Amino acid sequence: MTALTLSTAAAPGLRVDAIVIGVAKGAEGPVVAPGAEAVDKAYDGKLAGVLETLGASGAEGEVTKLPAPAGFKAPLVVAVGLGAEPEKDSGFDPEALRRAAGVAARTLSGSKKAAFALPLADAADAGVVAEGVLLGAYSFDTYKENGRSNPKAKNGKAPLAEAALLGGKPRDRVYKAAIERATAVAEELNRARDLINMPPNDLDPEAFAAVAQTAAKEHGIKVQVLDEKALVKGGYGGILGVGAGSAAGPRLVKLSYTSSKADKHLAFVGKGITYDSGGISLKPAGHNETMKCDMSGAAAVFAAVVAAARLGLEVNVTGWLALAENMPSGSATRPGDVLRMYSGKTVEVLNTDAEGRLVLADALWAASEEKPDAIVDVATLTGAMMLALGNRTFGIMANDDAFRSALHEAAEEVGEPAWPMPLPEHLRKGMDSSTADIANMGERMGGGLVAGLFLREFVGEGITWAHLDIAGPAFNEGGPFGYTPKGGTGTAVRTLVRLAELTAAGDLG
Repeated sequence: MTALTLSTAAAPGLRVDAIVIGVAKGAEGPVVAPGAEAVDKAYDGKLAGVLETLGASGAEGEVTKLPAPAGFKAPLVVAVGLGAEPEKDSGFDPEALRRAAGVAARTLSGSKKAAFALPLADAADAGVVAEGVLLGAYSFDTYKENGRSNPKAKNGKAPLAEAALLGGKPRDRVYKAAIERATAVAEELNRARDLINMPPNDLDPEAFAAVAQTAAKEHGIKVQVLDEKALVKGGYGGILGVGAGSAAGPRLVKLSYTSSKADKHLAFVGKGITYDSGGISLKPAGHNETMKCDMSGAAAVFAAVVAAARLGLEVNVTGWLALAENMPSGSATRPGDVLRMYSGKTVEVLNTDAEGRLVLADALWAASEEKPDAIVDVATLTGAMMLALGNRTFGIMANDDAFRSALHEAAEEVGEPAWPMPLPEHLRKGMDSSTADIANMGERMGGGLVAGLFLREFVGEGITWAHLDIAGPAFNEGGPFGYTPKGGTGTAVRTLVRLAELTAAGDLG
């Protein structure tokens, strides 16, 4: 990953490949943002005019390159758009700073070092910019012949090697803590991206469990892996039913981070379908190609637990990774089959492509047995949620309105677009089954909400619970934007970490 440093050095004397500055969208044209005063001065105070001549407006995502002025040791200035100029006496939106830093870091791939002269009003801004740099510099080239991981590569571009944040205070413990937090969160989020991007022939449930075991050992996290034999003995009918058609056996992984100072316990549950063919209810052509990403919820939970451990948060966090591969075969679960879940409840499987809710149901009940203060599950669960909210926003459902609102606020605070969704009681009747306690399908309209209602059935009585349906933003099939790459995004990691921080601080009641 990109190495980060805080620096009070002046921009002109820095031997770097580029100086990154911010430019805002003013009422009468582009405006040079604070932090770039030395650069502007070297252009005789006319930098805004030069940028406008080059077509810059200050809009978010915009990048303008120009030769560094005389006297600078850096050869290049990279101006990145920050969006609308803030009102007087108010700072830039943190997400605008994060995105701008990400755009610049991605633009500078292949460079050894860059200095970021973006506006830093305080340590929080430094952390935001650091996060943007680390997330924006991400790339996944492991399987490319000319990728950066190939020692024989000639033209693979490595990520930006080092970034110096100008205006930061290297000896200030608050600034150092902000950088350390950004590094821990970004590194684990990028690890989640790596897992999501891995091809399913290399990341089956057993391989995912092995990755979790290695990380747990490194960071002092207790880990328990239930293999097929243990799942059968325990009666985990949902996970076993989904994995029945695959040669790769399912797993349930439990990761436990504990703090001696904690008095609260959070449980995170992640859907981990390492490949989803739809099973016997096979997906149509054109819908299979990205289904390696159906384990994004488990990747997010895994990353969040490790990040909590690295940050030493004073809250106990348990992560449950419900891992299976959903394949069609002679042994696969059929539409019409009835599964007895870990809770003892029976489920009539009407559609084997509604498999995520089955593995989550078992894991939710297992998590409930420990009586945590709250459970949050994360899943790429329904196409219906994508139709409702698009490709960049995830839905939040909960059995507690206040908790749903708190999660929404946490998501927005860290720059993860989310929207609260209801759980209409009238949709529950559509899952009534004449054969079993409940069916895994209900009404087609409002399918994302139906899935949430199904999951609620497997949450222990009296336990606060929320469901994040990340089907839209989990995997970016379009071009990169801001600090978001093409492919796996790591959505929900930062929301879960923020929830853990707020819980540790006692800010969630």
